[in-house]
Amino acid sequence: MERNVLLSLLEKNARMDTKDLADILLADEASVIHEMSELEKEKIICGYHTVVNWDKANQERVMAMIEVGVTPEREFGYDRVAKNIYRYPEVDTMYLMSGRSEFIVIIYGKTMQEISNFVGAKLACIEQVKSTVTLFVLKEYKVNGIALEDDDKPSERLVVTP
Repeated sequence: MERNVLLSLLEKNARMDTKDLADILLADEASVIHEMSELEKEKIICGYHTVVNWDKANQERVMAMIEVGVTPEREFGYDRVAKNIYRYPEVDTMYLMSGRSEFIVIIYGKTMQEISNFVGAKLACIEQVKSTVTLFVLKEYKVNGIALEDDDKPSERLVVTP
């Protein structure tokens, strides 16, 4: 069984039935279940997620992407600094980046003020953090390859003719 094909299928649809996966992979269902278990043990599969359109759920939720500039530590580079940041439960996702900042940190909160409080009281106080730039997400259009808008719905923009 091709691991990469299994991983690609699960990445696109984590709820795909193991029998369907076995049919696609030309394998038996027990082998697929065993392989998935092995991938989980090896931390190659780290979780299964659902994409939610929070705007339609009428849930108060603010997402922010925070660029974090840091000074790396001798002998540890960025890894220990990253751990000091991602250990906060507010941090949902974190990446080491190339560009003007070393990290991008993604967090969610109920309000912009809640996120601002995290940045000011926790993140900016870490010794190696030299700068932060907080970018608030105003609207999500596509998440993990899934369009959140109804593509069949006609545009609400007015047609302008010359």
